[in-house]
Amino acid sequence: MKPEQVRMARAALQIGVRELGEMAGVSFTTISRFETGKNGLQHSTAEAIRAALEARGIQFLESGQISAGPGIVLKGE
Repeated sequence: MKPEQVRMARAALQIGVRELGEMAGVSFTTISRFETGKNGLQHSTAEAIRAALEARGIQFLESGQISAGPGIVLKGE
């Protein structure tokens, strides 16, 4: 999961970093720092964020999987 994918997912769901933080059980500052490239994520934190987004219908795409680069798809769209 890349920072730009988290930003895309939040945009698709129309949620802010605070709401995602609450959904994932992590600090919104952790998400902000990750999205801006200032910090990486511990594996457990990344999994919590990913699981929270996937529970809302986000599917993460890797390079070459439908798109030219990493991306996301909102299931059902």
